[in-house]
Amino acid sequence: MRSVAVVGVSPRPDRPSHQVARYLHEQGIEVVAVNPNLDELFGRPAYPSLLALPRPVDVVDVFRRQEAVPPIAEQAVALGAGALWLQLGVVSEEGARIAADGGLDVVVDLCLKVEHALRR
Repeated sequence: MRSVAVVGVSPRPDRPSHQVARYLHEQGIEVVAVNPNLDELFGRPAYPSLLALPRPVDVVDVFRRQEAVPPIAEQAVALGAGALWLQLGVVSEEGARIAADGGLDVVVDLCLKVEHALRR
């Protein structure tokens, strides 16, 4: 994993999405912020949606409510991402099916930061 789009990342350091993004960034992984309310994160541009990204990413990490996941999964497939990762507490059978049917690896209800740290 060399690049991760964090969908729903917060600029607030006390938020889990920001903490995960910061951890990945500190590990040397390219973090792409996806949040229509942000201009940049960690000195890099932020994007309003996955479809606005200039190139595919290895993983799309989702910090959004389950009802927002299916369209995000569709965008991840259209982008050509390698995997859809639904963070701890984010469960969407429909979103997981869309991503899997589109050829993406799918992880549901796990924290990317925790799993990455365990496998280092």
